[in-house]
Amino acid sequence: MFVFRSFAYAPFSIPSESMMPRLQIGDYLLASKWNYGFSNYSLPFGLRPFPKGRILASQPERGDVVIFKAPPREKEDYIKRVIGLPGDQIQMVGGVLFINGVEVKKRRIADFVQPIDAAMLRDAKARERVSACFSLKFEEQTPDGRVCRYSQFVETLPNGIGYKVLDFGTTWQDDTPPRVVPDGMLFLMGDNRDNSMDSRFPAADGQGVGLVPQDNLVGKASVMIWSTDGSAEWIKPWSWFTAARWSRIGGTF
Repeated sequence: MFVFRSFAYAPFSIPSESMMPRLQIGDYLLASKWNYGFSNYSLPFGLRPFPKGRILASQPERGDVVIFKAPPREKEDYIKRVIGLPGDQIQMVGGVLFINGVEVKKRRIADFVQPIDAAMLRDAKARERVSACFSLKFEEQTPDGRVCRYSQFVETLPNGIGYKVLDFGTTWQDDTPPRVVPDGMLFLMGDNRDNSMDSRFPAADGQGVGLVPQDNLVGKASVMIWSTDGSAEWIKPWSWFTAARWSRIGGTF
């Protein structure tokens, strides 16, 4: 098991909303460990037998969804999307992403509508929020129950990789100064653009992760192995099945 988790696949759970709509609280996925080579951060249980750097190193591609040890403490696993590679200049202007001075295509699509479930309610309580949505203005009552409704777009990177992003409207995160990615570093962002602590912001507790060293990579998101709405109870095994989000299980990245 140790060898498998170190060099093949490792499970990860999604604790936050920063990668919505692709990833939601209650999702569980497998990350492949070999795609970018191996470093001390690739190993479980805090073991660090390797010298500094990566063995069999390979650079990620723009659009990859990666797990990494988050600066500044480098103890907690975060998951974000690779946006900028070494040499790239990254900037946000009015909520629009620019790579090397060129606007990244962003196309409006149907709203993302998310039913409010037990997992979301627990997260909101833990964060002391008044709504299970990002704020009350995104919460709606429907005949089937309460939902969160967010504006949704498809963003397409220069290499043709497309993915969905959420936009809460005009926020302070919409405009950032240009940053050039140094050698050995990555610019990572969450798909939930207005609710993500990522490379747009300094590596400080409660702010962001800054530019992330490639040595910090743990693995690449591979396949969704389970997803639950949080309503299951251990003493009621039948609830494990009714709580499962079956439509989300098995999706690949």
